[in-house]
Order: sequence, then structure tokens, then C-alpha cells
Amino acid sequence: MYTLTFCSVKTAVRPSPIHGWGMFAVAPIAEGELIATKGGAVLHLDEWATIEPEVGAAEIQISDEFVIGPRDHTERQSAMLFLNHSCSPNLGVLGQISFVAMRDISAGEELTYDWAMTDNLEYTMVCTCRSPQCRGELTGKDWMRSDLQERYAGHFSAYLLVKIRQQLNRQRVTRIR
Repeated sequence: MYTLTFCSVKTAVRPSPIHGWGMFAVAPIAEGELIATKGGAVLHLDEWATIEPEVGAAEIQISDEFVIGPRDHTERQSAMLFLNHSCSPNLGVLGQISFVAMRDISAGEELTYDWAMTDNLEYTMVCTCRSPQCRGELTGKDWMRSDLQERYAGHFSAYLLVKIRQQLNRQRVTRIR
């Protein structure tokens, strides 16, 4: 079987206490180490909306109009990352679709990232991460929060980094006026 997604040999997928299945470290991982790169097809959000009911959440947003994900249920397993959300993540985004360790990670830890690092969609959901820093509720616009922008500086997707810069520039212009 082929795979669309790269996952480090230091990882394994197994049942998660956060939700369903998760990716776990099976060996120590160093800060900055590449853990996974999302694979799949580049799909317009309208096309993804027709596919998502069949395959479930399996995409990463890469622009206002596009996501990367499986084209159908036959590609789902090979395109999955199994990275659950956490309000205290140990992974951040590098570039557009790669995930790196934000700190040293011990064997046995579940590998997670904050969906605020990639998502700019309209949704609200209850968070189940169980972190002491849990926000309780997630939205597809959490990237706009200044506290998260500060906490995850340098670990947002390239797509959201552009939006964050634009947001900061608008704020500067408003203050100058």
C-alpha cells in the first residue's frame, strides 16, 4: 500500500484518550525534528465539502479556498496524520503542511498540535484535549487571538502567517491614524 503522508519512524498510531486515534512518540523526539508531512490532493473548499461527509475530517487548510486531503475514502488512511488537537501542543507547523516538535518529546507522549495553527474556517466545537490550558471551546478563527499568536509565533502555517502579518499591519495603521 502506498502512503500520501510522511510520518517519522519514531511515531505510531494507536487509540487516543483525546479522541479516536492519535499519533504517539515511540522514541524520544528532539525539538525541531520533522515528525510528519501531510499528503493528499489540493482540493477547492467546495469540492472538499462534498467529500468530507464520506471521509470525515482528514484535511489541512492551505489557503482561503483550498485544502489538502484525500480525494475519496480509498485515499483516507494514506492521507491521515492522526494528530489530535491540544491547547498545550507539542508540535507546530513548518511551512504549509509539515509538523515539527516545538520541544523535546518523550516516548509515549501523544503528538498534538493546536488547530489554530492551520484553520481559518467557520466552526465552533467543544475541546476534549484535557490540557490544564484547555480553552474549552475551539473555533476556526482562533488563529486571530493575540495570546495564541504570541504563544505559537513561528509555528503557524505559512498561509496563516501571511494573515497574521496583515492583521498586525492593519492594527499598526489604525493606531497611527
